[in-house]
Parts: sequence; C-alpha cells; structure tokens
Amino acid sequence: MDVGEVLLKARRMPVLEAALALAGEGMPIFPCVNKGKRPLTQTGFHDATSDRQRVRAWWTRWPDANIGIPTGGISGIEVVDVDVTGAESGFPSLDRANRAGLIGRELARVRTPSGGLHLYFPSNPYLPQKCWQAAAAHIDFRGNGGYVVAPPSILATPNGPVPYSLVSLSTAGATPIDARSLRDFLDPQPPQPRTGSLGHQSADAGRLAAWVSSLQEGERNHGLFWAACRLAEAGQTQATIEEALAPAAANAGLPAPEITATIRSAVQRADTRAAHTSSRTWCEKPPPRSSKPQGRRLS
Repeated sequence: MDVGEVLLKARRMPVLEAALALAGEGMPIFPCVNKGKRPLTQTGFHDATSDRQRVRAWWTRWPDANIGIPTGGISGIEVVDVDVTGAESGFPSLDRANRAGLIGRELARVRTPSGGLHLYFPSNPYLPQKCWQAAAAHIDFRGNGGYVVAPPSILATPNGPVPYSLVSLSTAGATPIDARSLRDFLDPQPPQPRTGSLGHQSADAGRLAAWVSSLQEGERNHGLFWAACRLAEAGQTQATIEEALAPAAANAGLPAPEITATIRSAVQRADTRAAHTSSRTWCEKPPPRSSKPQGRRLS
C-alpha cells in the first residue's frame, strides 16, 4: 500500500467516500468528532479497521466525522508532527534536524489546520517506536500508541473550519525515520550514570576528543552532545569546542552538518541550564556505551 497515493486519491472526496477509499486500500481507520480530534468509538484508535462494512456503518451513523489513522505497526506509518501555536513554531527545529540529516525522505507531507505539518514515514516492522513530545522544539512523534487526523478531515480553528491538506508526496525512496536519534537531537536529556566511565574525570578536551572518536553508530550523536556540554560548562566557546571535538566526531562517522548542529545545541542547552541553576553539573555523567556496534541508522 502506497500511503501517499492513498491520501492523494482521497483528498478531494466527500468524507464517507474518502473513508471507504482508505479502508479499501487496506488502511485501518476510525471516526473522530466532527471538526475535532477526539475519537467517537469507545476505545479510539484501538477500534481502527479497514473493514469497509464497518467503516460504512460508522460514517452512516456519524456522516461528518473526521478520519483518524493509528500510527505505528498497525498502519505501517509513523508521523513527525510539526506544531504551530500562535507565535511558536516547530519549523526552525525541523530545519535544524533536516540539516543534520535526521529527517530523510517522507512518504507524504500534510498541512495541518494550525499551519503546521504532518510528515508521514514508513514504519520499520523490526523497530517499533513509541510516541514522544519535544515540547521546547514544538515537534511530536506519532508511532505505536498514537494516531493522526488525516485529509480530507476538517478542524475548527479561531479562523473558522480548516481542512488537513496534502502538500506533497514522494514517488519513491521514502525510508523509516530514526525517532530516537531525532528526539536526542531535538530534546537531549541528561544521561544516566554509568560506573567506571569518563564521568568522574575533568573536562579535558584531549581525552574527550579521544572518547568521542571511539563512539559507535547509535551512540555518536548523544556522546558528542555530552562531551560538548562538558566543555561548554568549563567555559569553552562554540568555536573552541568545534575545534576540539569536530575532527573526532567526523572520525567516528558523523556528517559535518550534524556535528555543527549538535555542538550548537549543546552550547545553547548548557547556557540555558546555567541561567536557571547555580550548579553547572547537569550532565556530569556520560551516556551509556554499547558493548558492540549498533545497526545502521535508518535516517
């Protein structure tokens, strides 16, 4: 099933015909309230089905219902939700992640009624990914346990009813997204302690660079972020941190745009933390190291 083609087919149909078209292509769906996101069935997205008879019964009962699609393994799609709320927008964060090579090619882009975006990606059946929110970045991820409202549904807004609309679709080459790496990049968390690690040593640029150079795939971004935090806490500027760590990160296999964006994010986070606390030890422990190389990242 080509999700983009299904959405293209359904985008200008009346809602009942669109629901039947989606179900007919094997997409599980369920009804949501008219001009809203709340499910109408008792267990919400858990009731989603591609059974056309059941779908017809739902939309006969609720002819103006919006169309909900569960995300994750059940539908085979995952969605990056770029939010826009008033003056706050997730587009700058999306641009940063895109420059860092963490977005890749999506199946489809859907403009949401708020002016944001839903980026549809194929899910990886061997790598289930749960939903998360990066509130400060204004970006959410919808995987297992979540759902999205799909075109041609309509949402009530302060400016009146506005539809979800298909902006673009990819004809080929869409790949699953590495949601964990995306979250670590957008909203890095203080790493958990690990005994016998580099955490109790001083923020020495040489030792940190050697450690970053040894990082394996799957831990490189988080490790670089942590090391950059240590140097930022020690009073180093972004330029000196890049001079110390960028060659090591490149040696570990990170692309230059991701290195620059990660170090910049670490410096900004360290500055923000310093402004709100008298202690500068928020990342005093390094990220856990894997005992063997990780699989190839999907981004």
